[in-house]
Amino acid sequence: MAKGTQDTKRWTHFHSALQLAINRAAHKWTYEDFQECFALWCKEEPHGAEGIFNTISRHMEDQVHASCERLFKDFNVRENINTLHAVVTEARVRKQRGEVDRKDLWREDLDPRAAVRARTVPVLQAESERLKETLQKLEEENIALYEETVKNMQNDRESKERIQELLQHADEVYSRWSKIPHDEIGLWSLQVAENLAANQPP
Repeated sequence: MAKGTQDTKRWTHFHSALQLAINRAAHKWTYEDFQECFALWCKEEPHGAEGIFNTISRHMEDQVHASCERLFKDFNVRENINTLHAVVTEARVRKQRGEVDRKDLWREDLDPRAAVRARTVPVLQAESERLKETLQKLEEENIALYEETVKNMQNDRESKERIQELLQHADEVYSRWSKIPHDEIGLWSLQVAENLAANQPP
């Protein structure tokens, strides 16, 4: 059960009864029994013997308490007993309401696995539908991402082809430009400029 949830009467009664049983078991061996086993020592050292007896009794009780608490923790005894109480209480309420046609209703001839399936199968079916919807959405997203990726790859390929064409065209222009006789063009340009200057009126 969640922290802060009040314990059920079933757990409280169980725990109280267990504590009482541990206390009785630890002190079932009385000091009189102890004296019969160690008569001479108890007679010579009555106070010391009684103190040792009480120490042993308390130690036994503490050890049993600690062992029980470890078992409670390892097997979730407290939570399970509280859950059992809730299940029994719910069953009693259903019985009072006259609910006798439920699929998970307990009967003497009912296989426990069938009762479990009656509860778990609908939950699993609902979870299966939810997972199918999630899977379908993921598949749709994957298809959209794939199409977008293909489109981007196509655009990238076309861009590279366009750049290659431009570079090739630039190489051709440079090659042609390199073949032009620049010295002759320069001399011709100078002559044209001189002739224009000479033909202009003073």
